[in-house]
Amino acid sequence: MNNRLKQFFLFLGDVVVINLALYLSLWLRYAENPALKSWQQNWSAFALVFVFWLIAFYISNLYDLHSAINNSLFFRRVAQSFFIGVALAVILFYIAPPHDITPKTNLAIFFVVFAVLFFIWRQTFNSLLKSYLPRTNIAIIGYNNLVEKIISELKQKPQLGLALSFIMDEKSAAKEINGTPIFSNLRELPALIEKRKINNVILAAAPDSQELRSLLFECLPLKITFTNLANFYENISGKIPLEVISKMWFLENLSEGDKNNFDSFKRVTDLILALIIFIVSLPFWLIIGLIIKLESRGPIFYQSLRSGQGGKEFKMIKFRTMRTENNQGGMTEVGDKRITRFGNLIRKTRLDELPQTINIIKGEMSFVGPRPERPEFVVVLEKQIPFYRERMLVKPGITGSDQISGEYHSPSYEDTMKKLQYDLYYIKNRSLYLDLSIILKTISTVLSRAGR
Repeated sequence: MNNRLKQFFLFLGDVVVINLALYLSLWLRYAENPALKSWQQNWSAFALVFVFWLIAFYISNLYDLHSAINNSLFFRRVAQSFFIGVALAVILFYIAPPHDITPKTNLAIFFVVFAVLFFIWRQTFNSLLKSYLPRTNIAIIGYNNLVEKIISELKQKPQLGLALSFIMDEKSAAKEINGTPIFSNLRELPALIEKRKINNVILAAAPDSQELRSLLFECLPLKITFTNLANFYENISGKIPLEVISKMWFLENLSEGDKNNFDSFKRVTDLILALIIFIVSLPFWLIIGLIIKLESRGPIFYQSLRSGQGGKEFKMIKFRTMRTENNQGGMTEVGDKRITRFGNLIRKTRLDELPQTINIIKGEMSFVGPRPERPEFVVVLEKQIPFYRERMLVKPGITGSDQISGEYHSPSYEDTMKKLQYDLYYIKNRSLYLDLSIILKTISTVLSRAGR
């Protein structure tokens, strides 16, 4: 069962639980099987609540299989989504009721019933996800550093349903690694694949011997899937592995001509949305600007030269969040003393980035894309990091794949490598679905005050 199917099954289960909770709430409320008319009236009143609630679940990453496990993170996200759902429902029914009926008592009963059913359903699903759902048996041909990362990823994410059965590496003298057996006799390969019921063979490199190619060809009747190591790692981690890709990977995977229609559509939607946000939020700019001026000396806006699409330079605009005194313009650090108290607040809520709607209107940025970097850093980084300049194939964004990864990445070489892996993943896979997903998860980050 692939991950998309698991996520759909999880979503479908939530929809069933929501409707069942409403049915049981009405039964408890009226001590009888609810009549069709009563059910229809209440369901129509609750329908908008249901939609908002499911969106809140998505924003809180409750459909992310990486976090669909029974731990403190999962329960914290459930509590966050429940708070959002309850707040929206109370606003809808108590402040601006959309129907003739205002089922306030039913709403209170529904909260309790749904909470119980939801926890039972999610606990059951999480247990099945880790233990009983069909697993995909995989084997890896070859061994390198990326294979080690894959083994670690699979151990941390049992919910993916992937079981590494063995590694075949004719150059290895070891018998196992991290509990996974290693075989070196290539002639055993077809028998091992059949005996261990392998569904997917991962190729760490292109078969470099006639014998290996012939043995893999013999395995075709076993109806297995062959996947190269880079694509497999991308699928389970959401990152592009820089250590195993080459210029040929870009030629094979970045069909930029096929993205023309999407990029044109995205530009139109960016422009419309940026104009709406700019007009609606403009009165708040005056308030934010006044507080910035009262708290510290200096300009209201901070403008910084950045490298945009194709390396074209532009001035990115933000509300100033740092003191100007003794500020040499270095990179932001954890607990940076230059950040003002109000600056820290608008950083956490991302309000400091509101002026970037001007950059979007001018066509210099997009809502979603790799974060723009300073030109002087680009010059250095593209010499140190392979394919760094390729992140500028698309317009930079206010938010992106790296910003929702759940990790904080510093300007260090190692963290810049990680950011680039996320950026290349976005460039390769960018779509309306991925953009909406990133935007919703960014809202989750803002609500949890996890920004910097």
